[in-house]
Amino acid sequence: MTIEQLNEAFEFLEDWEDRYRFIMDLGKKLPPMPDSERTKENLVHGCQSTVWVSAQSPGGVGAPVHLHADSDSDLVKGLAAMVVIMLSGKGAAEIATCDLEASFDRLGLHEHLSPTRSNGLHGMVRQVKSRAAAIAAA
Repeated sequence: MTIEQLNEAFEFLEDWEDRYRFIMDLGKKLPPMPDSERTKENLVHGCQSTVWVSAQSPGGVGAPVHLHADSDSDLVKGLAAMVVIMLSGKGAAEIATCDLEASFDRLGLHEHLSPTRSNGLHGMVRQVKSRAAAIAAA
């Protein structure tokens, strides 16, 4: 799925109950996160659920960053899938400066998430951007 398809799906699904189901379905489609990446360093802080996000650039600084994510909550896993979709194929420098909050605002996510879910989403984004900045600086 692309960011454009994600936006189209949100436009098509007018009811937030349907959108929540769609988000949870996205989480179910996430590729499994390798156990080796379920580390304390990849654990996202500030979320009431357990969520891990990893960012690696095996192809070097200019190559696309590989993102993996997982959570024990279906909704949070879906939100993590949205982050992965929005950043898929981008290099570290682009991810480090990407404005995901504007994308979330366009989708109306913050208006429909609980404060703890919203904090967790911010934590995921901060962690990915921080890792991408470190990769870009290497």
